[in-house]
Parts: sequence; C-alpha cells; structure tokens
Amino acid sequence: MEEPQHRIRAAHSESTITVYQAYSPEIGLPAVRDGRFPAAWKRDRMTWIKPSFLWMMYRCGWGSKEGQETVLAVEISRDGFEWALRHACLSSYTRGVHPDRATWQRQLRRAPTRVQWDPERDLHLRPMRYRSLQLGLSGEAARRYADEWTVSIRDVTPLAREIHALVSGGDLDSAARLLPQEHPYPVEEEVLALLHG
Repeated sequence: MEEPQHRIRAAHSESTITVYQAYSPEIGLPAVRDGRFPAAWKRDRMTWIKPSFLWMMYRCGWGSKEGQETVLAVEISRDGFEWALRHACLSSYTRGVHPDRATWQRQLRRAPTRVQWDPERDLHLRPMRYRSLQLGLSGEAARRYADEWTVSIRDVTPLAREIHALVSGGDLDSAARLLPQEHPYPVEEEVLALLHG
C-alpha cells in the first residue's frame, strides 16, 4: 500500500512522542545532562521539532553542520504535541485550506505553532514521494515545550554517526535496522485535514 502524502510518522508510546532537534554542544550537552533545556536556550524564538529521524539527519548533515553537532531525541508528552497541532497554522498559504491570503496571514500571526510538510528522506537523504511533518513552536508553544511537555532528552549523535558510517560503507540493511522505529501517529482526521499543505 502506498504511503499517504501527509502522515505523521514517529516513535511514540501511549503517553509520549519523540521529536528531534540538533544544537551546538553548548546547548545540547547541558540539555542531555539536566533533562531540560538550559537558560541559554531562547524560549522567545521559534524552534522547529521533527518527528522524523531521517529528516533531522538531512537537516543537520548527520550532525556535521556547524551549530547542529549535537543531535537530540526529545521525548515530549502526547498531550503537548497534540495541543501544538490543534493550535497550528500552515507555514505557507494554501488555496482550498485558507479562504484567502489575508485570512491565512491573520491566522499565522495568532498561531503559536506552524506546520510545514517537507519530503521525507531515505537513508541516502534523498527526497521521497511522501512528506514529513515539521512543527515550528513559538511564544506559548515554545515555552510549554521547554518547561512542561519535555519528559526526557537523549543524545543520539553517536547513533547518527553509526548509521551514517554504515550508509557510507554501503551496508544499508544494517543501517536500516538501527533506525528508530517510526509508526503512523494517531491524529483526529479533522485536525490533520486542517494541516495538509
């Protein structure tokens, strides 16, 4: 069966979902040590979270890009994640979803969360035909993410490097076995319908 164009795929449990971010060691390492984001993490800026491990690898170059050398798996509450989805606006105007551009711009200004759908990536970080969710958190959403929703923070940089080494060596089967298991995330259809790009 073909993968739907828009579906949230993630590692999740009954109460949590894992999202990924990459930071400089100055931010990432204290976050892992303390299990929460440090004071240097700016709660007043938009921060993007990604449920897709491979999309995160594409974005941070397997943890090699400057300022993104520490790859974090952030386990957050599903209640928080779903609050973010319910309060989200698409990051770009989409005819048929928004009545007009002005309405979308008003929604975008008010919404604490932005949704963007980008092509999912394969092990070679090539774009696939279906899309992966990115969630931009600002204002109340960013503060709640850092101070209320976060359950745990793990450093997955060694995992990223191990998978990258296997891919570079041509051992795709071993690389695939190490990937986090991401399954369709259950979202109410009416919520997802509002978030299709």
